[in-house]
Amino acid sequence: MSILLLAEITDSTLSLDITARAVAAASKLGDVTLLCVGSSVADAAAEAATIDGVSKVITAESDALAYRIAEPTASFIVSIADGYSHIIAPATNDAKNILPRVAALLDVMVISDVIEIESEDTFQRPIYAGNAIQTVQSSDATKVLTVRTASFEPAQLTNSAPIEAINTPTLPTLSTWVEDKVEVTKGPELSSAKIVVSAGRPIGSLDNFDIVKALAGKLDAAVGASRAAVDAGFAPNDWQVGQTGKVVAPNLYIACGISGAIQHLAGMKGSKVIVAINKDPDAPIFKVADYGLVGDLFEIVPELTEQLS
Repeated sequence: MSILLLAEITDSTLSLDITARAVAAASKLGDVTLLCVGSSVADAAAEAATIDGVSKVITAESDALAYRIAEPTASFIVSIADGYSHIIAPATNDAKNILPRVAALLDVMVISDVIEIESEDTFQRPIYAGNAIQTVQSSDATKVLTVRTASFEPAQLTNSAPIEAINTPTLPTLSTWVEDKVEVTKGPELSSAKIVVSAGRPIGSLDNFDIVKALAGKLDAAVGASRAAVDAGFAPNDWQVGQTGKVVAPNLYIACGISGAIQHLAGMKGSKVIVAINKDPDAPIFKVADYGLVGDLFEIVPELTEQLS
């Protein structure tokens, strides 16, 4: 099997942990060729070449690929797809935008959110907000997959794969990048963080998230939020954990004022240890939590932060 894996790159910077986890998944199928695309990816490619399981890194640089817009990126991937049995990417917002278009251009199905690779044509993925696991067998000549990186341990970084630059053809420009709006945080990236502290709508405002950020800072944790908190404008979209947000599986997940809606549980119930803080003793979150604290998050969270100090 020959696998083409799209590396996760943002602003010319490789998301190493996410890409290494995707490589670990793809390596179960065969030799992995890692694709780095963007306007300037030399440094990202050099870092990607260290991931064990990568047989070769290919780079493509073009202004049309600078912001990983779906139309030109998908068109480029399809232009080099011959000879690859599988086209894979981590199940990030970026890849979820690109790979369905790749599949459509190849006239094949896309298999999203793969959590287990059974064989070259058989894969497992969650359905019904994670309440059931579906086994999918594909007869397509080219399999197009996104993998949930939280389900795989990252590959080691002892490799020294060759790097090859390839020419970029003329690409379609049906969409135009306007701007990125990203909430900058000091902690680790949410999708790959070992500890996550999240809050729900009871947090009340974006300013009140300061108490969550303070606790996260003491734990070197990422900050997350429920969909309800995001929809209320208390947190940016990039913080959302859940079925329609990011899927996380940290060693420790602290849920502050989160009731435990199925949509949210689908994004975090793979966490190794779950701590729930909620003043409602009957909140559904307590059914999946390893530890529960019944009380006001505005009292408990600052107290936890103080104890950690």
